[in-house]
Amino acid sequence: MSLEPGRAGEPELTTSLADCPRLENADLFEFACAGCGDCCRNRRDLVLSGLDLYRLARWMHLPPRVVADAFCRREIGQSTCLPVLVLRPSARTGDCPFLEGDGCAVHPARPLACALYPLGQSIDPDTARMEYYAQLPLCGTEAPGRTLTDYLQGAGVTERAGTDASWAVECTRLSDLLRQAGGREHPRFLPAVRRVERALYYDYSTQDEFYPQFRENLETLYHVLQTLLKT
Repeated sequence: MSLEPGRAGEPELTTSLADCPRLENADLFEFACAGCGDCCRNRRDLVLSGLDLYRLARWMHLPPRVVADAFCRREIGQSTCLPVLVLRPSARTGDCPFLEGDGCAVHPARPLACALYPLGQSIDPDTARMEYYAQLPLCGTEAPGRTLTDYLQGAGVTERAGTDASWAVECTRLSDLLRQAGGREHPRFLPAVRRVERALYYDYSTQDEFYPQFRENLETLYHVLQTLLKT
């Protein structure tokens, strides 16, 4: 098994996370970042969650939509029918737009996939159970005695895990709703997707915490979708 390093937690398209070694919380994971910045160079686009965008916006003191306009490309998932924001590489370098020298200009607010690297994460949308996988070969240096739990806590992954699990569950629910209504064939599909995009990514004040706003946005969104998707 061989995975190209430097892809911020995204495995090669020909390789499934199921083919990577799965780690339990108490397992040793002695990886330590060497700070070379290679995982941010010449890389594929990186999908952001609503929390990722919110954290970037809060760090930059800008509204989420402004950050998305400046740094992201908008797509609609082929199979999920959900709106997707993809971090757009620098047109000049092809690198992450936040890479400065060998360092990350937004490191305290970096997206989940960057914080996880070189781990991959899967979330069961039915149980919200999280599993972690080591993407090989590992780069960096060694931190003897470090466990998976230590790594996740140090990277700030543990403190946001509940929100990330809720995001995965709700995105699966919304995807099912859109697809069952007919997906792209529904006459109001595009207005519905635009409304989903607002609720998932933009309708947040960075002066307030993300999760309560996320739940409130969803409550309103499901009522709106019931009207939009009626046939």
